[in-house]
Amino acid sequence: MTATFEKQLAKDEQAGNHPYIRPKDAATLLILDRSDNGTVRLLMGRRHMRHTFMPGKFVFPGGRVDPADSRIANVLPYHPDVQARLSKSLKKIKTEARVRAFALAAIRETYEEAGLFIGRKEGEASGRLGVGFEAFAERGIQPDLGGLRMIARAVTPTKRPRRFDTRFFAVWADAIADRLPDGKGPSGELEDCAWLTLEEAREKELPLITTKILTDLENRLETDPELSPETPVPYYYFRNGAFVRDLL
Repeated sequence: MTATFEKQLAKDEQAGNHPYIRPKDAATLLILDRSDNGTVRLLMGRRHMRHTFMPGKFVFPGGRVDPADSRIANVLPYHPDVQARLSKSLKKIKTEARVRAFALAAIRETYEEAGLFIGRKEGEASGRLGVGFEAFAERGIQPDLGGLRMIARAVTPTKRPRRFDTRFFAVWADAIADRLPDGKGPSGELEDCAWLTLEEAREKELPLITTKILTDLENRLETDPELSPETPVPYYYFRNGAFVRDLL
């Protein structure tokens, strides 16, 4: 799988002819449910066919980090090891607010695309959280980063027309504080959302990086079934035209 992944990335890099653009911060969330006799299932959905970017592909909830995500401060913090890992190899802005925004973007997009609230109920309305988190405030849900674990980081090859620097997070399903009753998010970006085993997920039409992340997750669960925050994670990117896999 790794050889195929690297070969395809290198092929895509060589075939691309787009000018260099700086990748945008993005984040995605793998929600894992092991309530079915220990069998791990994860939430995925199919991108609407109207999208110009990866139409019809099955993906995890997620998307680009919005500027407002860095202004959400009333949240429960990361585990220190996760925060330290996310803070490595940052270019340009190196603030706690930016690092916090990675997970907040994943949590916000999970609500918008799948109607799930990742956080902790406070028992009463928590007041205004900020743009994108109005529904959380209405339900008295405080976003909680403490249970999120970093799974991988990947930067789109340099010659693509759209580029993202994506942080892949995982969280266990008991972090879901609430959900919309129809099982859909208000954005309508994902269709056919379903809880899939890893085997079922691999049978779907997946982006190349998603296939690789599923393999990374499966390998990690074999040796680190509780997803320890101390576990190093892969970082995929291109440098000087060559594929690089580092560990963070």
